Amino acid sequence: MRWLLALALSALPAFAEGERAGEFDYYILSLSWSPTFCALTGDARGEDQCDPRHEFSFTLHGLWPQYEFGWPSYCRTGARDPSRAETGAMADIMGSSGLAWYEWKKHGRCSGLAAGDYFAASRQAYEKVTIPEVLASLRKDVTLPVHVVEEAFVEANSGLDDTMITVTCEAGRIQEARICLTRDLRFRPCGLDAARDCRMRDALMEAVR
Repeated sequence: MRWLLALALSALPAFAEGERAGEFDYYILSLSWSPTFCALTGDARGEDQCDPRHEFSFTLHGLWPQYEFGWPSYCRTGARDPSRAETGAMADIMGSSGLAWYEWKKHGRCSGLAAGDYFAASRQAYEKVTIPEVLASLRKDVTLPVHVVEEAFVEANSGLDDTMITVTCEAGRIQEARICLTRDLRFRPCGLDAARDCRMRDALMEAVR
């Protein structure tokens, strides 16, 4: 039943861009499987994130303000934009300063926070979640059911259950783990429009590199 509701709600459009900053219901913490990003996009761009010296597993894609249905983006705010130092300081968990800047423009402005506070909240949320060790140290490519990834996160994080996380895929690969958090960064159930698990029976998860 849950997937039928999610499918119906997925047809609803997001709210128009330019909403008022600070008016939202909860966050999605989006964690990107770095080897998938590199295979599909990053390698071709020569992204530093994809250099094997980093050994990235799940990196921070972003902390996204959400409504119970839909989400704001590119919000109106009087907050100043982040400095290069502030975006650069996020590269250790996001892979690049460019992503940090983009996430601020699209999502961070909607938080109602100053740029420094938004990045601090993003780091706090990222550090709150334990990346399952079996995934963080994955040394060979595997093909597996998506629910295995979800179950690994649930097992590794006290208070997290399967209503609070969704795993997505792209081009036959594990793409992201998206975890729903309250405004004060506690685990909470995802809105039904955000519960869009990958429908593939099995998906490729490339080794950490």
